[in-house]
Amino acid sequence: MNTDPRRALPKMDALLAHPDVSARRRTWGHDAVADTARKVLANARSNLKGDPAPSLDQLAANVSKELDGLAAGRLRGVINATGVVLHTNLGRAPLSRAAREAIEAAAGYSTVEFDLRTGGRGKRGTAVNALLRTLTGAPAGLVVNNAAAALMLTLGALARGGEVVVSRGELVEIGGEFRIPAIMQAAGVDLVEVGTTNRTHLSDYANAITDRTALLLVVHTSNYRIEGFTARPGLDALVRLAREHSIPLVHDVGSGLVSGALGDEPTVLESLREDADLVIFSGDKLLGGPQAGLVVGRAELVGRLARHPIARAVRIDKLTLAALEATLMTHLAGTLDDLPVWRALRLTPEEIRPRAESLAQRLGGPAIVREGTSMAGGGSLPGEGLPSILVEIDPRPAREKTLLERLRAAEPPVIARMEKGRVIVDLRTVPVEQDEELSRIIQNALKESLESLPEKRDKC
Repeated sequence: MNTDPRRALPKMDALLAHPDVSARRRTWGHDAVADTARKVLANARSNLKGDPAPSLDQLAANVSKELDGLAAGRLRGVINATGVVLHTNLGRAPLSRAAREAIEAAAGYSTVEFDLRTGGRGKRGTAVNALLRTLTGAPAGLVVNNAAAALMLTLGALARGGEVVVSRGELVEIGGEFRIPAIMQAAGVDLVEVGTTNRTHLSDYANAITDRTALLLVVHTSNYRIEGFTARPGLDALVRLAREHSIPLVHDVGSGLVSGALGDEPTVLESLREDADLVIFSGDKLLGGPQAGLVVGRAELVGRLARHPIARAVRIDKLTLAALEATLMTHLAGTLDDLPVWRALRLTPEEIRPRAESLAQRLGGPAIVREGTSMAGGGSLPGEGLPSILVEIDPRPAREKTLLERLRAAEPPVIARMEKGRVIVDLRTVPVEQDEELSRIIQNALKESLESLPEKRDKC
């Protein structure tokens, strides 16, 4: 008699016919499900070491687990209860209703490069560039797919083969280990850093200018702050220096605050008023729109950027274009509260408190309400917190990490934060219409966290 345990493994046909596996074919298709089933059977075969072969139900569960793992990285909507308004890992600015509707309209056939008046070919970005000019008063504007691309395009078009002067304290890392010096190297320019990390003077820039200097670059350090013994020349002084040497000055303001006062953030309008030749900023930060890199300034320079070969490689897609147009229209209308980012940033503790107290009351004993701090995030307002009202949840006897895991496993997932053994929920970043759903999810997660304790499982 053959006692090979591998013979006890269910056959491939039986595994594919299992109801749980068969149902997956409606979502994944036959080939993907069959490949996963083969992998599961192969793993089971190689792991047999005298133990009984797994049952058909166990193998089917493993197929489902493998497929779920493949899908785990897909984009999913979440409830952001962290209090970080521009959460980089959660997509930064949530889009307004108008921007979402614009995306829906543009998702099918749309006039991305079609002129309805002439019936002929149109030019991509004509409307958004006109909106940029109207909003900022700049002679010209251009949009590409992100701010790093805008900087690289600017350097490549205006300074390739030449030198670019920038303060050492502004050679920032913008995230994901991408750094200004690396972008400059990729653009084919030579970096000339001047001054020190904390102090740079106008004379440092002046002494660094040579016949090879192609432009002066000023970068707003939007994701960190140096305080104390610091010095840096004003933008107006640097503009005058650039004019004396007939070289352009480019100001990368980062966060995209168009106008108004918000902490120490520089604004696009201020930079243009001080005669910066080009101003670069992001679309998905304080502008409150989709990811994009926006450039405004002198028409001759913007034209050189638009004609550069890199411009085609980093052009904006139609869905982002639609969302950005809608966002710029909101700014022009002056209805900033229609932008989720600005609604969240403008919330006062007094407005948040009633919602926090209501949530804590529904959660019961584990939850208290206290004062705390939200963050702008996304490389905006470094070092500046936003006074807020928090719901602090004590998950004991369960661990706080267990509760956070249960929240992330919910539908939709809830992303909260942890402080000193407590789970913190900040409603600044939760739309009011999600309050009821958030309460239900937290209640269920608390219950599941307690049920997962060893002593609870032993009693079951």
